[in-house]
Amino acid sequence: MRSCANPSTFGLPRPRWAYLTEPEKLEIWFHKPKTPLVEGPYEMFGTESGKRLMWGEVHLAEPYTRLEYSFTIAPMGDQTSTVSWTLTEVPGGTNLSLTHTGLPQGVEAFDLLLALDKGWDEHLARMRTSAHEG
Repeated sequence: MRSCANPSTFGLPRPRWAYLTEPEKLEIWFHKPKTPLVEGPYEMFGTESGKRLMWGEVHLAEPYTRLEYSFTIAPMGDQTSTVSWTLTEVPGGTNLSLTHTGLPQGVEAFDLLLALDKGWDEHLARMRTSAHEG
């Protein structure tokens, strides 16, 4: 099972939870759901294209501490992976940890893994910029 992880440190925990769950914050740095992420099914859409880009189910939503959901995109076919976010208060801010597990394996999945890794880097950079500005 492949996975990737990316820890970042942000400001206070309560406002940062919105960046993971609220449509108007998610669209700033990621993709936009039509409704807030709560336990149950979700879909996210491109902020410019409006096309459905990812979908799955929120398995766990513990405000200000943990969010976990299944993650599927068209290039993955029927495969589903899991995205887990953990927020931990630290002196001066919040450590935000992302783990993406259950990713496709093998030579044929290599380009997809590179694209996902690059995508998370770009998305998190946008989140970081917005969180520190607002």
